[in-house]
Amino acid sequence: MAGSTVTAVEGVSKSQLAYQWVRERVASQEFTPGFRLVLGTIAKELDMSVVPVREAVRQLEAEGLVTYERNVGARVSMVDDTQYRYAMQAIGIVESAATALSARHLTLADVGRARALNEVMTASLARFDPRAFSALNQEFHHILYSRCANPRLLEMVETEWARLGHMRDTIFAFVPERARESVHEHEQILALVEGGAPLDEIEQAVRSHRRGTLEAYLHHEHPGEAARLEVAPAAAHG
Repeated sequence: MAGSTVTAVEGVSKSQLAYQWVRERVASQEFTPGFRLVLGTIAKELDMSVVPVREAVRQLEAEGLVTYERNVGARVSMVDDTQYRYAMQAIGIVESAATALSARHLTLADVGRARALNEVMTASLARFDPRAFSALNQEFHHILYSRCANPRLLEMVETEWARLGHMRDTIFAFVPERARESVHEHEQILALVEGGAPLDEIEQAVRSHRRGTLEAYLHHEHPGEAARLEVAPAAAHG
């Protein structure tokens, strides 16, 4: 691991800094499924004691990103199709809600950046790179939900993305045909945002978009299972 001493941030504990540091590396695939987390090595890397690192790893274990094995120690959790499905369902719920709550606060520049990203994604379909496409896709959605004023909801979205990130390098490697549908649905979501559509309509569009990706994966990995997919009803906005 390259040296990257964590800089103290006012109001943020060392255990929180360690948590963010490890979680980012799980999400980016630097720490792949099965990777052993040596607490002493991480503590040295971050220039802190083992205590806050241990606290961070316990939090990651509670979230399912890390597993602890007796006589082995902490490891990044292995891929589990059931857990992947649960993570995708959770993202569909929390991200769609966050996007709806963010919609009225997006600037013209935000929407312009999102559309530019989607145009790059569309152009990349001719020479498709699943990992690059997936990174652009996540950046696109981050722009749309980032103006959500509810910090707890944003935290849940980021946590589920991190959980998902270590399970699959990219869904588009499994179902590349889904990419073309995805960019088209992005345009539909942007049109709703720009047109000032009701928030529940925006939420449903994002939820449907996420459900489409999960169903494409299930059809690929477990034919027939997508038809039995259970989807929670949309959250009401009042």
